[in-house]
Amino acid sequence: MKLTKRLSALALAGAMALSLAACGSDDPQSTSSTAPTGSPTAAEGGVYRELYASEVSTLNYLITGNTNDFQICANVVDCLVEYDSYGVIQPALAESWEHNEDNTVWTFHIRQGVKWVDSTGAEVADVTANDWVSAAQYANNAANDSATQYMYDGYVLNAGAYYNYTAYLLELESATDGTDENGNPVKLNADGEVIEEVAAVAPEDIGVKALDEYTLEYTLEKSCPYFPSLLSYACYMPVYGPFLEEQGANFGVANDETTLLYCGAYILSDFQPQVNRTLTKNASYWDAEHVYIDEIQYTYNSEANTLAATMYLSGETDYAEISSSLLSAYMAEDSTASLIHSKRPDVSYSYFYLFNFDANFDAEYEPENWTLAVNNENFRLSILHSLDRATALSVSDPYNASSLLNNTITPATFAVGDGLDFTQYPALKEISDGDSFDQELALQYKEAAMEELTAAGATFPVKVLMRYNPSTTDWDKECTVVEQQLEGLLGTDYIDVIIEAGPDTNFLAEVRRSGDYAFMKCNWGADFADPETWTEPFSETSTYSFIFESEDPDTQALYAAYLDMVDYAKSITDDEAERYTAFAQAEAFIIEHGFAIPFSVNSRVYLCQNLNPFEAQYAPYGMATLRFKGQHLQETSMGMDEFNALYETWLADCAAAQEAAAE
Repeated sequence: MKLTKRLSALALAGAMALSLAACGSDDPQSTSSTAPTGSPTAAEGGVYRELYASEVSTLNYLITGNTNDFQICANVVDCLVEYDSYGVIQPALAESWEHNEDNTVWTFHIRQGVKWVDSTGAEVADVTANDWVSAAQYANNAANDSATQYMYDGYVLNAGAYYNYTAYLLELESATDGTDENGNPVKLNADGEVIEEVAAVAPEDIGVKALDEYTLEYTLEKSCPYFPSLLSYACYMPVYGPFLEEQGANFGVANDETTLLYCGAYILSDFQPQVNRTLTKNASYWDAEHVYIDEIQYTYNSEANTLAATMYLSGETDYAEISSSLLSAYMAEDSTASLIHSKRPDVSYSYFYLFNFDANFDAEYEPENWTLAVNNENFRLSILHSLDRATALSVSDPYNASSLLNNTITPATFAVGDGLDFTQYPALKEISDGDSFDQELALQYKEAAMEELTAAGATFPVKVLMRYNPSTTDWDKECTVVEQQLEGLLGTDYIDVIIEAGPDTNFLAEVRRSGDYAFMKCNWGADFADPETWTEPFSETSTYSFIFESEDPDTQALYAAYLDMVDYAKSITDDEAERYTAFAQAEAFIIEHGFAIPFSVNSRVYLCQNLNPFEAQYAPYGMATLRFKGQHLQETSMGMDEFNALYETWLADCAAAQEAAAE
């Protein structure tokens, strides 16, 4: 085995994400405040106060997929790894790790002397390698209904097989007796269907083993050079097996802090649902010297989103998001504008406009004519070059829309391979550094498309059904701007953009996944630290644009070429630069042929907060940005000027940190 010095796709910039790193330095304390400090009034100790309006659903971190729940568990239970403020992975409960030559066996050396404590801070037991074995067996048992089990499935050996077997056993519990077509006895489900037998898999068959008390081994189903980036997700957190067994169904119930044990920076010392929850610094914490805030106080208020801004100004809270209805007024006054800054651009999500190749919409929108148009590359490129994205984005962010622009599917600063930002690899560099909006090119592609489509029997204007979710703020307004741009430049003799609201509930199921649109903004969130994550919307099983449903030979040929490029990139697991080069070529291909129009990163949130955001742990996946470890309480919030200056410094320092990590 060889020591892992780095892992593909280190995160650089962005903001909060969970939703999901290269081995870092040998210094386990490197998560201390390495980012630029903000206010000189930062101090150690103190109490951080925040309002909340939505209660946790459970404290059981092994089963939850809820953001509110992650805000608690991210601070009270540590993972094998964590991140510094620049997105470089660091040792946490694992002091070090190595992997075999093909990245299928990962061995972690557990930090000794780490304690499990109860809600009073009393020490209960040592954290050992067996605690990850217990967690894996619990999370992959279908009876426990973990919302994040999929983070094991396809990665850890036999995790999916064990889940399927336990799901089969559950199904048998409510089965009825019957016979098959040959008269043989079978078990039937509630729908009268035969329950197919599933081969038995024991929990010990899962590829998570304690080689000894402080040595943990993961055996994977496939080569996975980015595996450590999965380990900051809640389902990979440890759990003390004897306590889990003792608690049974009561483990982590949503109203009782005593049903958990803690090994993180904080303890949930008091929890009264819909009243308050208090996180207290863990005196037994292995890295207590880098936990600077003594206490985190959350106070429930059903009107928190409305009241927080006023309460911040009166000194009653240390955090407030500034709603769109208040932002203009607050920015107009020096006294309040000086306290407001944005979150970092959130590169955990990428937004892009997609063309639908499986037109499942009503006849009035002429799906057959759309099918002819969407399979014409010149038609797609005419749309791509007509979209003035900065203007469209100003609807949601009138103050700094250009900072949200995303010229590639993979956001800039998301991933660094061999010291180079992924979007700067040769195939993507020109796209990343440019701007797809080009009126002259758009009209050239229009002319070529009209000639070709007329010959193919299409009629003009082509109806373009563009759907939006009415519950999403300003999406309707953005659609109106996009309609004006496309029709204004290309002409209503060419296209007829039809804006129509979808349902405000089950929008994804009823619109995108059913193919009930022609052209629409979609998004994807990163799950792990590798460009591979951004290829998933374009896979053969994706419910996005359904390119694989096209019967057009030219489209089929292009799509087959793309899939081959992705498969080749995935196959490269021993050379980071080569792997990134291959993924960059695949992504450039999907953009250059007009299958997707990159649009933006996640929309910006404006806030007042008595923390320096650049001290926080950072990664655009997992739970790093939810952690308070490493942050100092500030006397007041910073304004945009200070934020922007620190952000530029942070970006430069990130690049240096990532380059150093790659050496």
